[in-house]
Amino acid sequence: MLILMLMVVVFSGAVLCAQSAINGGLGSRVGVLESAWLTFTLGALVMFVISFYAEPQHALNLLTAPRWQVTGSFFGVIYMIVIVFAMPRIGTAAATVAVISGQLLMSLLIDNFGWLGNHVISLGSSRIAAMVLLAIALALIYKSNTVNAAKAKDLSNEGAALATASE
Repeated sequence: MLILMLMVVVFSGAVLCAQSAINGGLGSRVGVLESAWLTFTLGALVMFVISFYAEPQHALNLLTAPRWQVTGSFFGVIYMIVIVFAMPRIGTAAATVAVISGQLLMSLLIDNFGWLGNHVISLGSSRIAAMVLLAIALALIYKSNTVNAAKAKDLSNEGAALATASE
């Protein structure tokens, strides 16, 4: 069961990356806020229907849950606006690895200190190594982006120079 759950989570990560790339493209064409609005509006409608028909009763609801837990929904808004803005500017790979880096760092802090009512899981050397390796991955992807951008700029300048010389 644990392996299946991990596979579902990996799949959802792939879907999140695809969504970010699609929303980034849409955001550059219609506007960052309009793209984010569309995502949240459609998501709210779908979740309303699913929760209305499929969600079992719970001891608390959104009106009786602790207020600090309800504030977590605002983080999704921040993420969506930032990713729609950043994706077309820094690329899908760099944006995705940057998001994963932020998620890993925060998850390590939450685990280590038991924040937000979670159980404490100590920060060991393997967890620190994972963060270092992910930081290296982000640096390498960013470096390849800047190298490729420089090459594209050089090709663009060469093309403009050739066009001017042939006139």
